[in-house]
Amino acid sequence: MVKFLTFLINGVSLGSVYAIIALGYTMVYGIAKMLNFAHGDVIMVGSYMCFFAISSYHMNPVAGVLLAMVVCTLLGMVIERLAYKPLRQAPSLAVLITAIGVSYFLQNGAQLLWGSNNKMFPAFLKGDAFSFLGGELKVSVTTVVNVVVCVVVMLALTWFTGKTKMGKAMRACSEDKGAAQLMGINVDTTISMTFAIGSALAAVAGVLYMSSYPILVPTTGSMPGIKAFTAAVFGGIGSIPGALLGGLLLGVIEIFAGGYINTQLQNAIVFAVLIVVLLVKPTGLLGKQIREKV
Repeated sequence: MVKFLTFLINGVSLGSVYAIIALGYTMVYGIAKMLNFAHGDVIMVGSYMCFFAISSYHMNPVAGVLLAMVVCTLLGMVIERLAYKPLRQAPSLAVLITAIGVSYFLQNGAQLLWGSNNKMFPAFLKGDAFSFLGGELKVSVTTVVNVVVCVVVMLALTWFTGKTKMGKAMRACSEDKGAAQLMGINVDTTISMTFAIGSALAAVAGVLYMSSYPILVPTTGSMPGIKAFTAAVFGGIGSIPGALLGGLLLGVIEIFAGGYINTQLQNAIVFAVLIVVLLVKPTGLLGKQIREKV
C-alpha cells in the first residue's frame, strides 16, 4: 500500500510539471493552430538562466526563477515574431519544419554558449519531507511545490482566460480568428501574448523539472517537451483542463510503468497508452470534435 501511494504521489508530482509544459503547447495550438516544437528548448534556456543566476551570481532562487521567466518570455515573443509570424498563411507543414529548425537552433546555440558538459542544477527546494502513515510514507518538499505550483498556475490561467480582456481575446481568436479581427481584436498581438505566457510557464516548469532531475545539458528540454506534447494530445490539445488531465495521467502512468514493470520500457508504455487512447477517442480525453462547414 505504501509503495503504491509513493508511486502515485511521485506520478502526480511529475505529471504536474508535464501539465504546466503542456499548457504552452495547448494554448499555442488552440489560438494559432500550430505546434511549437521549440517549446521544449525554451524549457532548457530557462533552466540555464536559473542555473547561472543561482550558481554563478548567487542570486536568490526566487529571483533566479523570475529572471528565467523574463528571459523565456522575451525569447518566446522573438521566436514568434521572427520564425512564425511570416508563416501565418503558410501550409502547416512549413510551420512544422520551421519549428523543428528553431528547436535545433536553440539546442546548438546552447551548446556553443554553455558547452555540452553536464551541469548539476543546485538543489534549492530543501527541507524535511512530510511524513504520513506513521512515518512510512514520506512526501518531499519538491513534490508538494510541484503540485501547488501546478494548481496555482491552472487557477490563474483559468481566471485570466475567463475574466480579463486579453484572455477573452484569446478565446475569441481560438474560436475564429477572422471574426475576432472583424470585432477589433489584434490577432497578431494576441498570438504574441500567447507565446509569451506559454514561454514564461515553460521557464517555471523547467526549474521544477530540474529540481527532480538535476542534470542539465543542451538537450534537457527535448524529452520533457515531447512528453508534455503527448500529454496535451492525450487530454485534448487546445483544452486547458485537457492539458492538466493529460499531464497528470501521463506522469502517473510513467511512474507506475517504471516502478511495476521496467524503467527501460516506461517511455514505450507511455506512448503505447497514448496510441490506444487516440484509437478510441481521436480528439483526446477532453477534446471536442470540430465540424467544418463546407
